[in-house]
Amino acid sequence: MSAPSTAAGAAPASAADAASGPEDTPALFRPITIRGLEIRNRIWVPPLCQYSVTRRDGVPHDWHLVHLGSMAAGGAGLVLAEATAVSPEGRISDHDTGLWNDEQAEAWARITRFIRSQGAASGIQLAHAGRKASVWPEHLRRPGSQPLDEGGWTTVSASAVAFDGLREPVALDEADILQVIADFRAAARRAVDAGFDVVEVHAAHGYLVHQFLSPLSNRRDDRWGGPLEHRARLLLEIVRTVRAEIGDRMPLFVRFSATDWVEGGWDEAQTSTVARWAEEAGADFFDISTGGLVRDAGIPVGPGYQAPFAEYVGRHAGVEVSAVGRITTAEQAEQLVASGAADAVMLGKAQMRDPHFAMRAAHELGAGTSMWPVQYLRARPEVNGGDW
Repeated sequence: MSAPSTAAGAAPASAADAASGPEDTPALFRPITIRGLEIRNRIWVPPLCQYSVTRRDGVPHDWHLVHLGSMAAGGAGLVLAEATAVSPEGRISDHDTGLWNDEQAEAWARITRFIRSQGAASGIQLAHAGRKASVWPEHLRRPGSQPLDEGGWTTVSASAVAFDGLREPVALDEADILQVIADFRAAARRAVDAGFDVVEVHAAHGYLVHQFLSPLSNRRDDRWGGPLEHRARLLLEIVRTVRAEIGDRMPLFVRFSATDWVEGGWDEAQTSTVARWAEEAGADFFDISTGGLVRDAGIPVGPGYQAPFAEYVGRHAGVEVSAVGRITTAEQAEQLVASGAADAVMLGKAQMRDPHFAMRAAHELGAGTSMWPVQYLRARPEVNGGDW
């Protein structure tokens, strides 16, 4: 399966077309307003799992503050915290962050305060790992292992269909599904209380909501499976209930994997349809990635390899989107936003390598230095010979 092409002569993406700021300001550094939130630029930090909770209680700590805070201080417009479980059984590993209790919310509040103090917006990705839960943290991982005998737990999914190499999950019944929706709602309330500016629902990368969306993992014949509108029901119910909880002014994002990269699986056309439905249900913005449902899907990884999917969904669904995946240079990111292919870009590994990527990109594109922390002003290239 190859990346989609887009129609020639299609109108540019709405936010890029309506970007505010002087005409000579690079598109990447024009603010974007989503509901009641203005974000200072289009360089965003995607959710990056850290597998670093030390007490195994889901509480973020100093590492998370420094990891996320450094990128906020480095000039990013929006900093999204990692996939954060809405319930203990929704964690990918027992070293993951959570937002199912007040202790976790209080710890996150310290982090959101710092991010805001640096001029960036903060967001959190609410997640349930489903059949891909209860695995070893990445840095401790043993191939094909689920530590059910070492503090693990029974996994759940849309159907009793295992992810390759992992144990068979238990199919959720009606009451269990309703509890998942309630867990997302409670976590969304705690996200508001913790001071986050954006909430994102994780419907990508083969985790629980994606498991309901894809016909490869959803074999149900009730109201939660079968035709597309049934497979999308869990996501749409989560979007509605989260919107009701966070109110009218807070942006609500959805992260999609736009394709399973497997014939007969979830694809960009279905993603576009469900994105329209999700927008009607209360979502504002769509973070477009790919893959994760099937192991060894043969994904053709390369520079910007997922960006065409973001462009496809944005144009066909008529929604605002961000692109992610091997976006590594200021010029590449600027082209994606300036062309209307995406309304923003998510840079993960590039910002892990250089938390000040946004400041460097501003220098390279001639966008000024407004996001520099005052403590670092004396290091600006403009006062140090012009070299980064």
